[in-house]
Amino acid sequence: MACSCSHEPVKPNSKFRTALWIALILNLSMFFVELIGGMYANSVSLWADSLDFFGDAVNYAISLAVLGMSLYWRATVALVKGLTMATFGLVVLIKTLYAYTQGIPPEAITMGVIGILALVVNVIAAVVLYAFREGDSNMQSVWLCSRNDAIGNVAVIFAAIGVFGTGSVLPDLIVALIMASLGLSAGYRIIKTAIIERKETMHLHAKHE
Repeated sequence: MACSCSHEPVKPNSKFRTALWIALILNLSMFFVELIGGMYANSVSLWADSLDFFGDAVNYAISLAVLGMSLYWRATVALVKGLTMATFGLVVLIKTLYAYTQGIPPEAITMGVIGILALVVNVIAAVVLYAFREGDSNMQSVWLCSRNDAIGNVAVIFAAIGVFGTGSVLPDLIVALIMASLGLSAGYRIIKTAIIERKETMHLHAKHE
């Protein structure tokens, strides 16, 4: 069978490695920009997005480390990343509920400017990683990270417009909830795929022994 050795280590894809390095540098840079900007603007959605950027940077670094390993270990790392994404969703959800009790609207102009910058960065990362979206769970995870970030940034921009127009904290909180749901859903998808891949490789390994 053509895929009978899928559990064996594969030769690292140089194009995928380059794409990961680009995404890693972009995400780490935006983590610092949004962390500072979110604190300055008192924006939950920017703060949440900064944590997402940091999580993605760590995930890309881990993906680079396991490129030459077997599918089993790539799937294991993807499983950890999926759990991390799901945990991120829960943390954002809790932070959003806390911000709701405070009721302080964020500074809309800062939100909008940083949101546009983050969107440009994430579109670049998503375009770079688009070709690898149908790969194994590890490749899927890095693509989903960039896709979710781009969607989140569009939402942040709309939230900034909403805050500017209404003076209310609600648009910021709604976007944070959307980002939390994206993290939970993407995490679930990656976890599910990674578990299947781990089981398949363990089964193939047992058959070869």
